[in-house]
Amino acid sequence: QEQLVESGGGSVQAGRSLTLSCAASGYAASSYCMGWFRQAPEKEREGVAAIGTFGGTTFYAYSVKGRFTISLDNAKTTLYLQMNSLKPEDTAMYYCAARRSGPCATWSPYDYWGQGTQVTVSS
Repeated sequence: QEQLVESGGGSVQAGRSLTLSCAASGYAASSYCMGWFRQAPEKEREGVAAIGTFGGTTFYAYSVKGRFTISLDNAKTTLYLQMNSLKPEDTAMYYCAARRSGPCATWSPYDYWGQGTQVTVSS
């Protein structure tokens, strides 16, 4: 059974850091691309970062480039999102996702989704 389980969310002050983790199992663990998305209240879901699981190429939304880093462990079963210099506008539910095909530079479509982990950044 394909499964993605996020962890690591929480409440922090602006300027601090958080690292999100996503444990992948089943087919999701052998996907072509994996990514992080977020959705703030009353806003559409947006892509934050993505990584190609075979080549390791990474892609970032402009709003997080230089502050967030996406990575995948060698076993390709745990996806990470290191978030530095957090801002109040980063407050959202963060979702891990996986897709069976590329290109990873595009934000859709993704086939598997986690339940999300909340990140709240206060000023």
